[in-house]
Amino acid sequence: MITKTGIVATLGPASSDQNLIRQFIENGVTTFRLNFSHGDESTHEALLNTIRKMDGEFPHAVALMGDLCGPKIRTGLIEPDGALVQEGVQIIITGEEGIGTPARFSTNHPNLIEDVQMDQRILLNEGNLVLRVEQKEGGHLLCRVVIGGPVHSRNGINLPDTEVSLPAITPRDWQWVAWAVEHELDYLALSFVQRAEEVLQLRQHIQEKDSPIKVVAKIEKPKAIDNIEAIIHASDAIMVARGDLGVEMPAAEVPLIQKTLTNLCRRYGKPVIVATQVLQSMIEHPSPTRAEVSDIANAVMDYTDAVMLSGETAMGKYPLPAVRVIREVCGKTETYQEATSIPRPQIETDSSLHELSVIARSVAHMVDEIECVLVVIGTKTGTTARLMSKARIRAPILSFCPGERMNRQISMHYGVISAQCPLLKDINEFVAFAEATILRHGWAKAGQQIVVLPGRDLLPKKTSHAIVLHTLSLSRSD
Repeated sequence: MITKTGIVATLGPASSDQNLIRQFIENGVTTFRLNFSHGDESTHEALLNTIRKMDGEFPHAVALMGDLCGPKIRTGLIEPDGALVQEGVQIIITGEEGIGTPARFSTNHPNLIEDVQMDQRILLNEGNLVLRVEQKEGGHLLCRVVIGGPVHSRNGINLPDTEVSLPAITPRDWQWVAWAVEHELDYLALSFVQRAEEVLQLRQHIQEKDSPIKVVAKIEKPKAIDNIEAIIHASDAIMVARGDLGVEMPAAEVPLIQKTLTNLCRRYGKPVIVATQVLQSMIEHPSPTRAEVSDIANAVMDYTDAVMLSGETAMGKYPLPAVRVIREVCGKTETYQEATSIPRPQIETDSSLHELSVIARSVAHMVDEIECVLVVIGTKTGTTARLMSKARIRAPILSFCPGERMNRQISMHYGVISAQCPLLKDINEFVAFAEATILRHGWAKAGQQIVVLPGRDLLPKKTSHAIVLHTLSLSRSD
């Protein structure tokens, strides 16, 4: 079963074995995520090398994405660690360093006292402990406990009402950026994005290193929602990081934000990844909850490009079953969608791509009317693959690209199987190569029809476009 929705699997202690990674790919994983919040360079290099050893084992490409940590605001050391504070009591957050108590503690953000304003909320322990600022006094914040709970050392702090003065990219992140450039990763995810300028800063740095790494903006701050269209335009892809987003915003708003972001990304032709707590229960249990299955199906019906597993594959007890659940739910939901008449969105592009976007929509309508099992395209830059993906074509898209790095990056897009090809000289050679590859790997059978877009470089007039309806040869089996 070819599923169109991609699967992003986070690697970690539970998924470092080469055979398990191979099974991930066999079960639909299209991108592996290296989470730089955990592990050191040697740990991630070992995981990367494990994946690279399998290059050539599979006919299609698999991408690698590094996830930058971003600025993490945490409590300082607290003794006794984990003591309960009750609702209604007053807590002091101080700029003074040293070991604190549950009633008075510091943080690792030196400007927190200046950033936070009166009546703003401070959330600890993923929002399970809520404080509200009542007073600023002598370099301290006097806060009232709105929702009580335990206070821990190095506990994460969220500031949903505050525009934080910390840079989106920390000094440690810049070290990871250098590592990603050196090791030729395909994507870098930028955490806690609030403005498009932060994405552009990372993009400019990467370009100065002459690297083609693409930037994924993680949406997990309310401020990002205010600037979302500019962020989408500045990014190569978007991740709906529902964990921190659900802490900093009312939970009831998160599904609506997810739908808004997936619709915007479809409109603007950018891949979107739905992430966090997708199969959270499968970290400990072999089967998902019904609510988790419904959550995945709804993401697929919104036409997300990929669904991401985090702790489920990085440290969970059932990493492979989790991947198989995603694949099964995606496959069944996509089959349902194919039988349902759902309007396709317009694809908004710059004027230079208008013709190609019209062709993409035309191919989608063509496949609706003609029995066709694959749309086969030739591309060098990935642009045709991206626009065909956003047209939400009923048949899977098989993209042939001669560039190894670009080939991997294309695999992020919805409905696209990305395979490397040699440099071919004309349309006849392209069709022959595509046909042999398709039949060899069982992506279609002899006698079935495919739609072919060979790419302008393979046509007699380099300024022309072509759409070819081709029947796979009955006599060919190699």
